[in-house]
Amino acid sequence: MEKRLVTRYSTKSKDAADENQRRVEAVFDELNESKPDNVSYIVLRLADDSFVHVSFHNHGDSDVNPISSTSAFAHFQENHGERREGDVNQQTAQLVGAYITEIS
Repeated sequence: MEKRLVTRYSTKSKDAADENQRRVEAVFDELNESKPDNVSYIVLRLADDSFVHVSFHNHGDSDVNPISSTSAFAHFQENHGERREGDVNQQTAQLVGAYITEIS
């Protein structure tokens, strides 16, 4: 099962965006340690301090989600509403195409 999710939200301030970024970076640190092979994950911080998360999941609904099951993601979720301005917009997406080289 292949799922593609795009999640967008705005933050309340630059300080809130900085804290959000630190927490997201911790999720990537944990994923880099555990190296799951059934998920790809990209997070972008836009110039207006909003965030876009793009994840590709190759696991079933009853399988463990390697992103949301990390302790760092649980920490990221803590007080997320306090850092965020407005609602989270999460949608499934259809992959039209991809060309990926080394991203940094």
